[in-house]
Amino acid sequence: MTFQGSLKELHLPDVIQLVSVSGKSGVFVLQQEAEEGLIYLEGGRIVHAVLSDIEGEEAVFTLATWSEGTFYFKPGVESPAQTISKSNTNLLMEAARRLDEWRVLSKRIPSLDRIPKFKVPEGKQGQINLNTHEWLVLSKIDGNASIQAIAKAVHLSTFEVAKLLYGLVTMGLITLEEKPAEPEAAEGDDAPVDLSSLLVRLKDEANTVLGQGHVPAVAAAHERALADLQAGKGTEAVQAMCREILGKANEVGGTESQRLLAQKFRDVLESWNSPAP
Repeated sequence: MTFQGSLKELHLPDVIQLVSVSGKSGVFVLQQEAEEGLIYLEGGRIVHAVLSDIEGEEAVFTLATWSEGTFYFKPGVESPAQTISKSNTNLLMEAARRLDEWRVLSKRIPSLDRIPKFKVPEGKQGQINLNTHEWLVLSKIDGNASIQAIAKAVHLSTFEVAKLLYGLVTMGLITLEEKPAEPEAAEGDDAPVDLSSLLVRLKDEANTVLGQGHVPAVAAAHERALADLQAGKGTEAVQAMCREILGKANEVGGTESQRLLAQKFRDVLESWNSPAP
């Protein structure tokens, strides 16, 4: 039996429904760019699914949100495991519900390739109350990682991360930007890359000293420094970021907090400037 097509024309719940009623055994292979998902059926019943490091029901639900890509059914392939016990009806009802929810999320999150970046909320100051998963996602936002990359880093499904980011976008804490084109570096000149890494180290030290409550403010300073670096300001961008964050340290923790962070910054800069042995 040959069954293949585009997920733009036929969504996953409808595809599986068509095959499951026939009582076939085999595997659905779904492809979207570099990603590949597998859904195994035995006698028309879904018994196993895998997408990257996600298995079972969550893999089915994530695959159900794919609105682009291709699929084909390979009959006679035996499942290597059984990770799903729900009936097809219950599983596909939940998958359809997720798909409806994804249509709402996609109004603010049009693509999983978007890059989350911090934005300082206007008119809001002080501590920001977020749950554990929201803090976990925030900790992986560096101005370069896509939603997909963040999901992999925190070991959550892209759907779960998208829901968390939807809330953060709504709160005005982050924006989602298109992936920028890679700039052409001058031959033999790797200084911008080195300085970008230095900014990350300084950001990490600041987060350690100031704590989770001030991650967005530190990240916003880091974003501005990266923009200055791209504009060709070089070490001026590093100095401006250090000054801004040290000023923030004085506001939230007084001179002692500022002194501690300044020492951390000096240690990083001295280590950075020291020649390799």
